Amino acid sequence: MHSLVTFTTPPYSCSYRPEEIASLRYEIVEQITAEEYQARLVGGWRRFGHSLFRPECPKCRKCLSIRVPVDAFHPDRSQRRAWAANADDVRVEIGVPAATREKLDLYDRFHAAQTERIGWPAHSPKDPDDYIESFVANPFPTEEWCYYLGNRLVGVGYVDRLPLGLSAIYFFHEPELARRSLGTFNVLTTLEKAREARLPHVYLGYYVAGCRSLEYKGRFRPNEVLQPDGTWAAFAS
Repeated sequence: MHSLVTFTTPPYSCSYRPEEIASLRYEIVEQITAEEYQARLVGGWRRFGHSLFRPECPKCRKCLSIRVPVDAFHPDRSQRRAWAANADDVRVEIGVPAATREKLDLYDRFHAAQTERIGWPAHSPKDPDDYIESFVANPFPTEEWCYYLGNRLVGVGYVDRLPLGLSAIYFFHEPELARRSLGTFNVLTTLEKAREARLPHVYLGYYVAGCRSLEYKGRFRPNEVLQPDGTWAAFAS
C-alpha cells in the first residue's frame, strides 16, 4: 500500500444523526491491494475511490460496520417478494466501471428522489469528474454491476470482490420503480453472487440506528457487527 496523506476532519454536524457531532479519519492511497483493503475493511474502514475513511467521532458510536455471513443468511418474507418481483426480468451485467451520461442522469434522479422522500441534502447535478473520482478511479480493480429491465438501465452498483467476501460500495436506482425494491434486490444479488463464489461474507458498510438511509442493512439476517475490541459478533437490530 502506498499512502499519500492522512487527516481527521474537524468536528461537524452528522449527516446521519444531526443531533450528534461527527468526525472522519481519512487516508488517501495511491495504491492498495484487495488483500490490504480487506484487512482495513475488517477493521472498520470503508472507501470511495482512493479515499479510505472511518468514523472517529468525539462521543457517538452509532456507526457500526455490518456484514452478513453468506451461508447463514435466510431472506425474510419481504426480501423473498423483492427477489420474486425482479429475478425473472431484471438482469445484471458485471463489468469495468465507466462514467456515462445515462448513469449520471440516473444518479441525479435517485438523489433528487431521496431528497424529497427522506430529506437528503439538496442535490446538484453530479459532476462527471466527481463521479469518476468516487466510483471509476480505484486503487485496485472494482466491479460495476448494471441492472437492466429490458434495455433500460434501472440500477448501478459498485462492488469490491475481495479474497474473503464482497463489499457493497454504493448502489443507486430508478426511483420510478420503487415498488420493485431494487435496493433490496441488489443486496440479495450480492449475497447470491458471494454464495456462488463461495465467499463467506458480504460487507454492507455502516448500520446506523435511527438513520432511514442505513437502518435497512440490519434486516439482512443473521448479521454481525464490528465490536470496539476489533472482533465481530452477532447483532440483533
